[in-house]
Amino acid sequence: MQPGIGSGDERNFGIIDCGRGPVAGQIKLPWCGHNMTKSVTIGVLALQGDFERHLTQLEGLALRGCEIRRADHLDKIDGLIIPGGESTTMTELIDRFNMRQALVDFCTTKPVWGTCAGMIMLASEVDHDAVRPLKIIDISVRRNGYGRQVHSFFTTIKAGLNGHISDLKASFIRAPLVSRYAPDISVLATYKDTPVLLAHKNCLVSSFHTELDDDLALTDYFVRRFVADSGVHV
Repeated sequence: MQPGIGSGDERNFGIIDCGRGPVAGQIKLPWCGHNMTKSVTIGVLALQGDFERHLTQLEGLALRGCEIRRADHLDKIDGLIIPGGESTTMTELIDRFNMRQALVDFCTTKPVWGTCAGMIMLASEVDHDAVRPLKIIDISVRRNGYGRQVHSFFTTIKAGLNGHISDLKASFIRAPLVSRYAPDISVLATYKDTPVLLAHKNCLVSSFHTELDDDLALTDYFVRRFVADSGVHV
């Protein structure tokens, strides 16, 4: 069980771990096309949820991953992933550890990707009073919009990434459903005519998981499109 409310294990809170597996502090980013060498560290919010799978994916791309458990940890990173999990618990832990304003400040200006519960936390509106989203991207979401745990499903969706259509392995697990999005938001993928992958400026959100299927494509896209050059807007 991951540490969180009700888990009975809060011993690791406040400990940052930047030393997972093989890392490359100075890495060459071949996709930049101009031989840019840059030190990149991607943080994963590690208060609750399946943050370890994202860290494993970053390792798979030879990138430095870092668990984010305190507000000052955000100072060390170039981009942030907010993982899936339980959005009500995530809300409570963000406020318990006084991370809300620091997260809002970071996610307003720096690359951020929210997947499943992470999408809920980055939305402007959520249909649940116990969730206090960060209001980073102007979308409205319904928690568990694709059904409860028993309704979880796996599929392949087509997404427009970097000017190409790519197949993504997608796991929908108590996934949020986007019920409204602002006109200036880019829809990169849909499922049954409902947007499931959206972007605006520095923010990427997905209703589904790809990290559970060891599909590196979306993590690679986030790094290429949002983190490698933070000034690039969608």
